[in-house]
Amino acid sequence: MSQKFKRSYRFALRTALYICVFLTAVLSLFIFFDIKSVWVSILVFAILCYFFSFLIIQYRVERFIYRRIKKVYDNVSLLDSKTLSPNQITTDMSTLTREVKKFAEDKKLEIETLKVREGYRKEFMGNVSHELKTPLFTVQGYILTLLDGAHKDKAIRKKYLARANKGVERLIYIVKDLDMITKLETGDLHLRYETFNIVELIQASFDLLEMKAAKKEITLTFDIIYEEPIYVRADRERIQQVLTNLIVNSIKYGKKGGTTEISIENLIKNKVIIRCTDNGEGIENENIPRLFERFYRVDKSGSRKEGGSGLGLSIVKHILEAHNEKIYVESVFGVGSEFSFTLEKRKKIPEDNVIPEIT
Repeated sequence: MSQKFKRSYRFALRTALYICVFLTAVLSLFIFFDIKSVWVSILVFAILCYFFSFLIIQYRVERFIYRRIKKVYDNVSLLDSKTLSPNQITTDMSTLTREVKKFAEDKKLEIETLKVREGYRKEFMGNVSHELKTPLFTVQGYILTLLDGAHKDKAIRKKYLARANKGVERLIYIVKDLDMITKLETGDLHLRYETFNIVELIQASFDLLEMKAAKKEITLTFDIIYEEPIYVRADRERIQQVLTNLIVNSIKYGKKGGTTEISIENLIKNKVIIRCTDNGEGIENENIPRLFERFYRVDKSGSRKEGGSGLGLSIVKHILEAHNEKIYVESVFGVGSEFSFTLEKRKKIPEDNVIPEIT
């Protein structure tokens, strides 16, 4: 369907008026002075008309286009219109075309990004509500049962209060993890850097989770015996949290009688890479890019065989990013997974071991 455009005659009328006035003035001069040489008069008249017409049309066209380009720039805020000048009209026209195209592409990308974020926001809110409502309903159920008269039985009262307390502890655990991620994202959580032996810290994590691993008959081990200490510079407490979360994750999805193995390797001159490898369920390829999202589940059933906030890997990612380090994941479904991360290496412990807090 054709579209009608409004035509502007003001530009043409004014330009014609200027030329007409000039020609009338020149012709009046010729008549006033009564110049006898006809051919000379015609030649001079033609030259004057040509140059004046060229100048007035050029000036008027530049001014006409310049005003409209400036208006477009002001309306869409593509470029600062103060940078425009009348003697750059041709360049500015091409720039305008290029910038309008870039503006349209950026807006399209922005809209697509907003759609993705909106989908993520909805999924995130759904996951949060799911994680919170389970312990909330559990606590509510036990309390209501007690209020209905079960509190009279001392044994039941103690049992139900203990279970309600576990539900509250789970809620506190989730809220604390969410608070930590928020602080990491906004830079409000300070890291206390120090130099420490990473082998010793890994062994401490093994000792802490030994009983949990024993329930599934999973062996926690190093790839080799590290006789010499390996020093790294990081926040000891946060790195222990990283190790704990990765080991717990490997135990949770490991197979009965399996193994969780940690190795420490030199990556480059001042970096080491710590690998946590298991021979558990493994992860399908389509799930790997989203592993570090909050509450993201590989298991789509929505059930959890093991406890936890569902934020473990997300916290791991944010802690390492706060250290300006990277985390990697490789997995083969049905074979096992390997999570690895880098840390800054130190040769020995300096005298001033603890460094002031930094963001």
